[in-house]
Amino acid sequence: MRLGSFALPRRRGAQLRTVDHPSPNRGLRRDGARPDIVVLHYTAMQSTADALDRLTDPVAEVSAHYLVSEQGTVFALVPEDLRAWHAGAGVWAGVSDINSRSIGIELANSGSAPYPNPQMTALETLLASILHRHPVPPARVIAHSDMAPARKSDPGPRFDWRRLALAGLSVWPDLTPPSSLPDGGVPGAFRAALTTFGYGSAVPDDLLLRAFRLRFRPWADSPLDATDVALAWNLARRFPVDQSASQA
Repeated sequence: MRLGSFALPRRRGAQLRTVDHPSPNRGLRRDGARPDIVVLHYTAMQSTADALDRLTDPVAEVSAHYLVSEQGTVFALVPEDLRAWHAGAGVWAGVSDINSRSIGIELANSGSAPYPNPQMTALETLLASILHRHPVPPARVIAHSDMAPARKSDPGPRFDWRRLALAGLSVWPDLTPPSSLPDGGVPGAFRAALTTFGYGSAVPDDLLLRAFRLRFRPWADSPLDATDVALAWNLARRFPVDQSASQA
C-alpha cells in the first residue's frame, strides 16, 4: 500500500501492510536533532481504533510515529523527520529530550496480553527499515520503561525482547559473571553497570531493578541478586553508552 510521504522501504521478502493516518500532534525536532533512539510503547487501550483516536486527537496532545496493530498493520502517524509526542519526561544514555532524538512506536496491546506473531513480524520489518535509514544501533532500541522507570511499564513483561535481539534489532545479555565488582557491593555494581548501559543515574534502586527486570528478567520476583548483576555487567561491557552520541 502506498504511503506517499510516509513510504517505508521493506525488508527483502517481508510484507508490510501500511496505512497513512496522519496525526496533528507533531512539531520540529529541537536544535537540529536527528533520531538515534527508538522507543517502544504499548497503547494500554481496548482496541487499535481507540488508540488511533487518542493519538490523533489534538486535545490529547500525544502521538507516535507509528502504531502497529495486533494483525500487523502499521499506521503511519508522524513523519520521521518531525518530533512526535510519545516519550515525555525521562532520560536514556544522557539524553533528556527523548522526543527530539527518537522515533516512537506504539503497539496495540492492553499491557497484559501476549504480542501476536503478526504484530511482532510487522514490528521487526518496521524496525529494520528504521535502523537502515537512521544511525540507531540495536542497543538504542529501548522500552518506554527504560527511560521513564518512575512512570512507565511499557511495553511490559509480555513483550519478547529476546526475539528482537536474535533478529539484530535490540540487545540481550549473556549470563557471564563479572571477574570483579566495583566498590559498593551488589547494589553498587548493579547501578554502575546499568548507568554504563544507559539507565538514568538518579533512578531509585527499587525502580531501577523493576525497569531492568521488566525487560530482561520479567519472571524474577526475588530481591536484587548476583544474576541481575551478571546480566547487567554483560550489557555494560558489550553495549556501553556512546558518550559522543549522548548530548542531551
